Amino acid sequence: MTSAKSARRPHHWRRDLIELAALFTAVAVADAVANLIGHQPDGPYLLVASAVALVATAAFHTWWARRHSHAPPPGEAGEAGAGGNSGAGGIAGAGETVLWRMRTTVRDAPGSLAALCLALSGLRVDILTLQTHPLAQGTVDEFLLRAPASLQAQELSREVATAGGASTWIERADAHDLVDTPTRVLSLATRTALDAAELPLALRQLLGRCTIHSLPAVSVTGRATGESAPVEGVLEETVMRLRDPSGGVISVERPYLPFTPTEFARARALVELDARLGPRVPRSEDVLTLPEGNEITVRRADRGDLAAARAMHDRCSQRTLGLRYHGPVQDADRYLDHLLSPRFGRTLAVQTASGRLVALGHLLWDGDETEVALLVEDDWQRRGIGSELLGRLVALAVEAGCDSVYAVTQSHNTGMVAAMRALELPLDYQIEEGTLVITARVTAAPTAEGTARPSAPTEQARR
Repeated sequence: MTSAKSARRPHHWRRDLIELAALFTAVAVADAVANLIGHQPDGPYLLVASAVALVATAAFHTWWARRHSHAPPPGEAGEAGAGGNSGAGGIAGAGETVLWRMRTTVRDAPGSLAALCLALSGLRVDILTLQTHPLAQGTVDEFLLRAPASLQAQELSREVATAGGASTWIERADAHDLVDTPTRVLSLATRTALDAAELPLALRQLLGRCTIHSLPAVSVTGRATGESAPVEGVLEETVMRLRDPSGGVISVERPYLPFTPTEFARARALVELDARLGPRVPRSEDVLTLPEGNEITVRRADRGDLAAARAMHDRCSQRTLGLRYHGPVQDADRYLDHLLSPRFGRTLAVQTASGRLVALGHLLWDGDETEVALLVEDDWQRRGIGSELLGRLVALAVEAGCDSVYAVTQSHNTGMVAAMRALELPLDYQIEEGTLVITARVTAAPTAEGTARPSAPTEQARR
């Protein structure tokens, strides 16, 4: 095929002169060679050999010219390659597009994946990434697709089923899913290595929409819960149970889609990394100045602060403890040990210039939800410490990808209600038998520095 560009190429007279000169030169050379070898005994044989060589050269030149005449011009080749790297049909210039995540099971046989890609090509769908999860029977293929916005999920699922896909699951994706799997896994491993509290969040991001529960081996009341799992873990369709390095079990549930052995192996590797590194909490301190001029330090807390936290509890009044725990605390040591564990969330501590602990703020993972809780020593209340802690906890929740946080308190706890309202976030209130549950949607919450906190401390230094 000849392109329109080559068909319109202008004809140059210089090319005709060169070809004519080459013809005369060839004739002169042929006459000289004939005169030279024509009078020798083996002259005829040399002429025949020369003729054969010329015929072979001409045949090769003809084949080569025909072979390359079908290649598109350089500009057109670049345009043809701009449609995607998947081979499933590029959709460049096809208008508005959307991203889909799709998982389907195909037979483990040659040509199964090719048939699936051909069906996607017919829908003008571009395959951006592909992962394969081998099973005992068949293979689970997970795709990240870019498709025309007009293509409906039902139509896509129907075509995939026609091409041999079974148990197909489709959901909308976003730009964050464009990160390739090895990069995402390494990033999650780095986060887990830096902070033990990141393990449940890393598992959730690794496995998609799922519910994570940390089930302790011993309850806060001191009774054995019976929660245990073998070292290698347990995989049961939509539930996986992994042994928690700090004791108990990490339960992961995903009702809409069974886990594959590949996903189970990745999750187990993250838990093993956490176990090998042991307890760890990032050490950073922010020095703030209260309105009256006193300096305080806000930092992350862990089980190493158990003694200081218990001493603060002993200094708090029964009214303050009752507002925090909604009743008497029977075993403060065991309960604080649970709260300060990085496996169940993150804790911020406030200490004075002399090193005494005067406030605690907890961000607790509760399955798909996240709870915030505050305890400020009586002598340090009404100074903006609670608002400061709450704003920082909300910022941590935003970093963790939480959609909302909730606080459980008493309806007459005006301090907690005021602190939640000072966040300037959408709030929902639920009251049942005197217990108030305030839920804040933090999807677009500002950072800790930008959160509104009237009469809050001012930051002086960070170290």
